Amino acid sequence: METKYIFITGGVASSLGKGIISASLGKLLQARGYRITIQKFDPYINIDPGTLNPYEHGECYVTADGMETDLDLGHYERFTGIETTRDNSVTTGRIYLNVIERERRGDYLGKTIQVVPHITDEIKRRIRLLEFRGKGMEIRDYSQLKDISQVSNLSAHTIDYDFVITEIGGTIGDIESQPFLEAIRQLRWELGPQRALNIHLTYIPYLAAAGELKTKPTQTSVKQLQGLGIQPEVLVLRTEHELSDELRAKVAHFCNVDVAAVIQSQDLPSIYEVPVNMQRQGLDAIILKKMNIEPGPTPELGPWRAFLERRKMATKEIRIALVGKYDLQDAYKSIIESLAHAGTYNDRKVKNVFVNSEQITRENIAELLDGMAGVVICPGFGSRGIEGKIIAAEYTRTHDIPTFGICLGMQMMVIEFARNVLGYQDANSTEIDAQTSHNVIDLMEEQKNITQMGGTMRLGAYDCELIKGSHTWEAYNEERLIKERHRHRYEFNNQYQEDFECHGMKCVGINPTAGLVEIVEIPDKKWYIGTQFHPEYSSTVLHPHPLFMSFVKACIDGTVEA
Repeated sequence: METKYIFITGGVASSLGKGIISASLGKLLQARGYRITIQKFDPYINIDPGTLNPYEHGECYVTADGMETDLDLGHYERFTGIETTRDNSVTTGRIYLNVIERERRGDYLGKTIQVVPHITDEIKRRIRLLEFRGKGMEIRDYSQLKDISQVSNLSAHTIDYDFVITEIGGTIGDIESQPFLEAIRQLRWELGPQRALNIHLTYIPYLAAAGELKTKPTQTSVKQLQGLGIQPEVLVLRTEHELSDELRAKVAHFCNVDVAAVIQSQDLPSIYEVPVNMQRQGLDAIILKKMNIEPGPTPELGPWRAFLERRKMATKEIRIALVGKYDLQDAYKSIIESLAHAGTYNDRKVKNVFVNSEQITRENIAELLDGMAGVVICPGFGSRGIEGKIIAAEYTRTHDIPTFGICLGMQMMVIEFARNVLGYQDANSTEIDAQTSHNVIDLMEEQKNITQMGGTMRLGAYDCELIKGSHTWEAYNEERLIKERHRHRYEFNNQYQEDFECHGMKCVGINPTAGLVEIVEIPDKKWYIGTQFHPEYSSTVLHPHPLFMSFVKACIDGTVEA
């Protein structure tokens, strides 16, 4: 089967959930036996989200091959279990950078570089890159594919992906998105209706004063899309209220879309119910029919439905504190979802309680953590809120509360131990205090000559050898070698390793190549573990991460004992 393309655009407002719809559709097609991948095109000019403020864009998700990406890629992986790469996330910045670099090399032979065709060709190249790389091929210049017959001939090779789902970030009408929309308009024309279609996600607001749902914003959004030369084949309508058949028929009439292809996406208790809701309305079957594929029997989604049923039955609640400086749910999105996965499989509902580390003092820490079954000391960068995290680490260590430190959180656990157990009162990270005489956390050697900020950290998946008999080793089902994703510049200073281990904090995970300490734990505590890596990046709905599973179980056991 030739690779088919599904473009997902959004209108009326941002944050409608294009990423969730993309991930849900990917899951449904995957359940039918198709090989799928999902990519995100973001219109901002940053090269990647690595330098963006979490308050604006939420967490920065990291792929196994070391690309800093938008948080939607986390949804793609959690829903489908696929492993995304740097090719699954592209920004306007990367598009323009590549075109400019080619112009500087003289690749364009003196031509005037323009948005059309040079930028749009580069966008099309990036859209189709996954398809051709799946065939062991590379498109270096999309304009070399002179006509549709050449594209068809290339498609005769073995194809890795049956469907490439492409989410276009932003909203119709944004200036930044227009080159992407022009590129998908061209691709839809080149590939034909049976190989490319558009799903448009839009919003049906409810005006309480009038007591009515309003379709005009959706009609206007679709007309804007049509004005750009794109006719959506499917509409997904976000709504807080049930949409009547009459309203859906009205939308279909004014937007030139089949009534059956007007799908409603009503607010649900969990994002994980969206695939089932989309399947119930036949979203995947409609798309297959429009691409001239016989849908066949509807998949049962057995494991997914079993997860949802278990989640529904897990009504007993445990409270877990997230100690961090970003008072924003999306800043810790993958951690929250990983705790939710582990909670479900431990038959508990995890209630996350955010504790702002800037507001923590020795006088209020007991009150702030009162009633918490466990504590996650969250990742981050910079000095803001650091001392609060250190106070939290001391409190949980001395009161034997299950504690999970991630990246910077692990480093704060190390600093706290050095100050209060080893007696190094000024112990610190050189990120925070370059003059400390006890730099128990120090800049990685390979980072010392780096001056540019973007994409230069230790990024991606690295091996880690576990110490047999440790709590971590047990959590990983007695595996000796694991691979986890990183995003950091600073590391545990190995000069202090012997001192730490003699006093009870063990280094139980080591990178076999660099000797980097990846995991620390205190064995005589219920559960006190810090990881330099980010385990939350690899927890999925059907395969929860073993460390989160172990942590939540320890939280439950501690609550039972209490």
